[in-house]
Amino acid sequence: MPPFSPDVPDFADPVVAALRSAGCVFAEDEAELILSAARTPDEAAVMVDRRVAGLPLEHVLGWAEFHGLRITVEPGVFVPRRRTEFLVDQAVALARGASLVVDLCCGSGAVGAALAASLGGPELHAVDIDPAAVRCARRNVAPYAGQVHEGDLFTALPDTLRGRVDVLAANVPYVPTDEVGLLPSEARDHEPLIALDGGTDGLDLVRRVAAEAPQWLARGGCLLVETSEHQAPLAVEAFARCGLIARLAVSEEGYANVVIGVKP
Repeated sequence: MPPFSPDVPDFADPVVAALRSAGCVFAEDEAELILSAARTPDEAAVMVDRRVAGLPLEHVLGWAEFHGLRITVEPGVFVPRRRTEFLVDQAVALARGASLVVDLCCGSGAVGAALAASLGGPELHAVDIDPAAVRCARRNVAPYAGQVHEGDLFTALPDTLRGRVDVLAANVPYVPTDEVGLLPSEARDHEPLIALDGGTDGLDLVRRVAAEAPQWLARGGCLLVETSEHQAPLAVEAFARCGLIARLAVSEEGYANVVIGVKP
């Protein structure tokens, strides 16, 4: 048997076959990633078994690629979606001179880390109610001197931030409760329900964030949340009712809808 190497067909072919039989659409790409990450054949076999059992690829690898960064993703933590990069891009375009950024419902801290990297190192605070997410986020924002707070939305933030936030990114859960069961098993079975379920119409957290955001935003500061296409008009209305200048940004290519609210 040849030495262990992701480039050796004797190792790669069975991995691709196993992943393809498990329904992995991009089996070749996933096999390459798994074999590049594994240090031994035994470790590769364990990783393949975990992926075949339905664990998200990012949990198998221990990281996700997001906005040019490698984000640590631990088991049980929400996996950052590539479509959310559009939210980061919108925030960067609006607030290049931002000095204070807050990432609410931060999960792994991917959005906060990406904003800090793109905006030149602003003061960064992130919040999540899930202790596992908080532990993971602390690892990802550490290179940017970010602080992660455990708690429910704004209640976890230091009061000294009130009225000073330039960018408030809130990638809140927005799946309607009745639709959580329709999600792919990777999300439904391996990501925390609290990071997915947005209430009856999916907008419970969006409304809560919009209601309190004006107290925390600086003048000209912006709030950004991701929604689905059919939820976007209601989210825009919620922002406007709370005194924000609201608009919708859409990426057809990325299947992303971001509602943006600016404090006058």
